[in-house]
Amino acid sequence: MTAGAARRLIGTESPVAARYPPHVARPVIGITSYATQAQWGPWDLPAALLPLSYCDAIDRVGGRPLVVPPSVEGVAETLDALDGLILSGGNDIDPSVYGAPTDVQTTSTQRRRDDAELLLARAALARDMPVLGICRGMQIINIAYGGSLEQHLPNRLGSERHRERWGAFSEHAVDVTPGSRLCGILGPRPVVKSSHHQAPDRIGDGLVLVGTAEPDGTWEAVEDPGKAFAIGLLWHPEEADDLSIFEALVAAAATYRGG
Repeated sequence: MTAGAARRLIGTESPVAARYPPHVARPVIGITSYATQAQWGPWDLPAALLPLSYCDAIDRVGGRPLVVPPSVEGVAETLDALDGLILSGGNDIDPSVYGAPTDVQTTSTQRRRDDAELLLARAALARDMPVLGICRGMQIINIAYGGSLEQHLPNRLGSERHRERWGAFSEHAVDVTPGSRLCGILGPRPVVKSSHHQAPDRIGDGLVLVGTAEPDGTWEAVEDPGKAFAIGLLWHPEEADDLSIFEALVAAAATYRGG
C-alpha cells in the first residue's frame, strides 16, 4: 500500500491540513459540478452533482470543499464566498464556444455549463484567485485564454489510449517541464489517471504548455506563470494517491484569503 492510500484509509492529515486546527476557518475551495440527469432512490431528475473524490481530496489536505452549480447568475457573489476554485471534469464543451464546427465525435455538450464555467473561470482569474482545472476544467481554462480544442484524439493517434474503456481510468506518464510551477509540485514524470478524448489544439495567449503525455505528446498540462496559481491538468488527480496538487492549491488559497 502506498503512503497516499494509507493516508486515505486511516484519515491522517497532510502537513497542509495540520496548519488549520479545528477552530480555524479553512480555505474554501469551490468545485464546479456536472449538470446532468441522475437517479437516486425513486427519483430520476436533472441534478447538479460531483464525484465525491473531488471533495474528499480537498478535505484531506485542509480545505473546505463547496460544490458550485452551473449558473451564469451571481458569479461575483459566488467568488466572494471562495478562496480558490476547481473546474471539474465532465462532458465535451460545445465547439461553438471556441469558434469551431462540431466534430461528429463531440457529443453530450451542455451549453449552460459551458457558459457558466467560462464566466466563473474568467472572473476568478481576473481576481488572481487560485484556479485548478481538471480534465474538462483544463480545457475550460485554455478556452478562457482564447485557446481551442482537438475534438477527437483517436483521429490523430489511431487509438483510444487516453480513454481505453468508458467508466475506467487509463494510466500513462506525463513529461513535465523542468522549472515549471507544476514540476515543483509533482516532479518531472508523474504517472497519471486519464479519461478523455479531447485535448488543447491551440494554447491560449498567456498560458504555457508544461506537460505532455508519453508516448504520444498530447498536450496535458498548462499554467499561467503570471498568476499566483492557475494550472490546468488533462488528467484526474482526485483519483490518485498523490494529493500534492490539491495541497498546493489550498496553500495558495490560504495566501489569497490573507490578502
